[in-house]
Amino acid sequence: MQQIQNLLSERLRAADELRMIYKPLFYRLSDARDAERFEELLDTPGLRVSDELNGQLRELIKLKNPTIRFSPDELNRAAREYLQGRPSSAYGVWVYYPWLNHVVHILDKEEYRLLRTNRNQYKITPEERAILETKKIGVLGLSVGQSVALTLSMERGYGELRIADFDVLELTNLNRIRSGVQDLGLLKTVSTARQIAEIDPFLNVKCFHQGLTEDNLEEFLLEGGKLDLLIDECDGLDIKILARLKARELKIPVLMETSDRGMLDVERFDLEPNRPILHGLIDHLDLNPANLKGLTNEEKIPYVLPMVGLETMSDRLKASMLEVEQSITTWPQLASDVILGGALSASVCRRIFLDQFRASGRFFVDINEIVSEDSKYRFNQVAEETQLETPVIAEEVDVKSLAARDGQIALTPAQAAGLVEAAIRAPSGGNNQPWKWVYEGRNLYLLLDRNRATAFLDFEQAGSYLSLGAATENLVLQAHRFGLEVSVETFPDAQNPLLAAVFRFFHGAPPAGITVESHQHDGLADAIGIRLTNRLIRERKNIEAIRLFELQHIGQTVTGAEVKLITGAEAMKQVGELISRTDRIMLTHREGHKGFVSEIRWTEEEAQRTRDGVDLATVDLTPGEIAGLKIARNWSVVKTLNNWGGGSVFEKLSRKGVAAASALGLITMPGTDSLHYFLAGRALERLWLYANLHQIALQPMTALPFMLLRLVRGNGQGLSEGNIKDLHRIRLRLHQLFDVGENRNPAFLFRLLVAEDPKVKSLRRPLEEVLVYKDPA
Repeated sequence: MQQIQNLLSERLRAADELRMIYKPLFYRLSDARDAERFEELLDTPGLRVSDELNGQLRELIKLKNPTIRFSPDELNRAAREYLQGRPSSAYGVWVYYPWLNHVVHILDKEEYRLLRTNRNQYKITPEERAILETKKIGVLGLSVGQSVALTLSMERGYGELRIADFDVLELTNLNRIRSGVQDLGLLKTVSTARQIAEIDPFLNVKCFHQGLTEDNLEEFLLEGGKLDLLIDECDGLDIKILARLKARELKIPVLMETSDRGMLDVERFDLEPNRPILHGLIDHLDLNPANLKGLTNEEKIPYVLPMVGLETMSDRLKASMLEVEQSITTWPQLASDVILGGALSASVCRRIFLDQFRASGRFFVDINEIVSEDSKYRFNQVAEETQLETPVIAEEVDVKSLAARDGQIALTPAQAAGLVEAAIRAPSGGNNQPWKWVYEGRNLYLLLDRNRATAFLDFEQAGSYLSLGAATENLVLQAHRFGLEVSVETFPDAQNPLLAAVFRFFHGAPPAGITVESHQHDGLADAIGIRLTNRLIRERKNIEAIRLFELQHIGQTVTGAEVKLITGAEAMKQVGELISRTDRIMLTHREGHKGFVSEIRWTEEEAQRTRDGVDLATVDLTPGEIAGLKIARNWSVVKTLNNWGGGSVFEKLSRKGVAAASALGLITMPGTDSLHYFLAGRALERLWLYANLHQIALQPMTALPFMLLRLVRGNGQGLSEGNIKDLHRIRLRLHQLFDVGENRNPAFLFRLLVAEDPKVKSLRRPLEEVLVYKDPA
C-alpha cells in the first residue's frame, strides 16, 4: 500500500506542475531549431501522436475547388501535389498539449482558420469574419460565461478573448459546465482556456485567474487595447455594478444572460453613453461598489430581484429561490439554459460587431413559451404556398368593330371554339396565356390581355406579342384544316394597340383585293396537339443536318425572320455561359425574382387550380435542385446572396440545359417593335411545330433575349449600372457567336435536343375564360 501511496504522490506532484498551463506549444519542422526540440519531445514517456494532415489537405482542396467532384484517388493525388515535393511532416505545424501529453499535426494558422470556419460561410462571410477577428471581448464569470466563451471560439468570433474567474471547478458545476472529472479542482479559467486551445490553438486567450477586482479592472478592460464588448456572468454584486460603471465611462457595450427563460440584457453604452445601468432598474438603490462588498444574501435581495426580474422570472426559479438555504444551497441552473445563454450571447455579440443590431433592452427567448402546444410561433403547414395575385379579367371586351368584307362568312360557335382551342395551344412566356379572343360581326379579334403581360421579362409586352404571333400561326393552320381561307390583318387599329389582329374567313377564293394566308405549311397542323416545351436533361445527341437545315428554312419563311443555329460544343458552351449569367442577373433582381416565383406552380394542386404558369413537375430537377428553388422563393434569401456577391447557383440549371442540347437557335428580326415580335412568334411556332413533328424537342431560353430588349429598347430600365455593363458585354458576345448583324435584334433563343416527351404537360385555361362569342347576326 505504501508503494501505491508513493507512486500516487509522485504522479500528483507532476500533475500539479501542469495545473496552470493552458497554452499549447508549436513546432514547425521546416525550422531547424523547432525540429531539434520536436525530436526531444518525441522521447517523452507516454506521448500520444496524431497525424491527420492528409485528411485536412483533402478537405482544403475540396474547399478551394467547390465545383469539382473529386474521386478518392484524385483527391489523394491532389493532396500530394499540394505539398510540392515537401514531406508531409514538414508541412503545417505540430501542436503539443502538455496537459494531455498529446501532439497533433495540423495545418498552420491561416489554412487552419480557413478550413475550420468554412462551415460558417455564408452565415458569416469572409468579410464579416475579418471584422470579427479585430474585436476584443471580455467574459466575467465562467458558468454561463464558459458556454459563451466556447461558442464564440467555435465560431471564431473575436481576435482576443479575456476571461476572468477566481473559482475552481467543482463536481456540482458539471451539471451545466462542459468539462470532465479530470478537471475538478482546476481554475475555471484554465479549464476553459484549455478547451478553447483544443478547438483552435491559434486563438488569443488571456486569463485573469484572480477574477475581476478593483485592482485589475482597468487592465482587464484596457490593456492591449480597449474591449469592444463585455459579457457579465459573474456572481459578485459589487463587481457587476463596478464593471458597468466603468464600461459606461469607456463606452463599452455590456451583455448579461441569466440562464432563466432565455433572458438577455443588452446595454449599448457605446451608443448611449448616458444610459442608466441595468436599464435603471436599480437606480433607486445605493450604487457605490464600496458599499456592496459585504452584503449578506438578505441584503442583496433588493438588488438581485430587480436585476433578475421578479415579475418575469420562471415560476420554477421563483419557487426555488424560496428553498435557497432550506433544501438547496444556491439557485439552480440547467445545462440547457446555460448553453442557450451561450448561444444567445454569442449571436448578439456577433450582430453588434457587424452593426446588425443596435438596440438596448431586456429580451426573452423562452423555450417553454416558444415550443409549446399553444405557441404563437408554432408552424403547422407542411410547406408554405405562394399566394398568387388573381389577375383582373374583364367579363366584357369592347372592340371597335371593323367592317366585314364581301364574301366573308360567319363562323358557328363550334367553328370559333375549334379555331381558338388550337390557337391557345401556342407557347407563351411563363405560360402566361396573354390572349383574349372576341368574335363579333363575322370578325375574330385577337387582343392582348394586359393583366397577364406584367412580368419583368415581358418588357413592354414584347414577349406577349410574340405569343400572340404563335397563336395566330396555329389559328391559320387550323382554319385550313376546317377548309376555310383566312386573311390576317395585324394591328388594324392605331388607337387600340391591344388589338393585335383581326381574322376574316372565306369559302373558296376570296374577293379581289383580299390577301389570304398561304397553304404552304398546312402539314404542320398535325403537330398542334403534340407541340410542347421539353425541359428534360438527357445526354447530348446529334440531329441530322437535313433536319436542322429544314427547320432553319421554315422559320425564315416569315417576313423579316432569320434563324441562326449553333451546333459546335465549344460555341454552345460559350452561349451557355451568357445564358447563365443573364439568368443570374434576372433572378437576383427584385422584380425579376418576383416574376419567376409568380410564374412557377409549385404543386400539382396549384397547377390544376390556375391552369397557367410553369408546373414545377415539367422541369427536370433533382430533389436537391427542387429544394434549392423552394429556398430561393424567398426574396430575403436572394437579397442576402446579393449582399454577399453570391447567386452562382442560379447559373447551374442553364448550364445543364445547354450541356444536354444538340443545338442552340436564335430568331432575329430587323426591329424591336410589337409587330416584329408578333412576326417572330409566327416564325417560332412554324419551326417548333416542324421540330416536334420530327421528334426534335425544343425549350425556350428566354431570359437572355428579353433582358437584352430591356437594355436596347429601354436603356436598361430598372437595372443597376453593373447589370447594364454586364448585359452590354453579353450582347456583344452573343452577336459574335451567332454572327448577328448590328441592325438585327435577337428576339428568341431556344435549345434543340433529342429526348422523349415529358410526362407532364403545361395546362391551358378553359376556353370560356378567353373567348367571347357574339352572334354574328
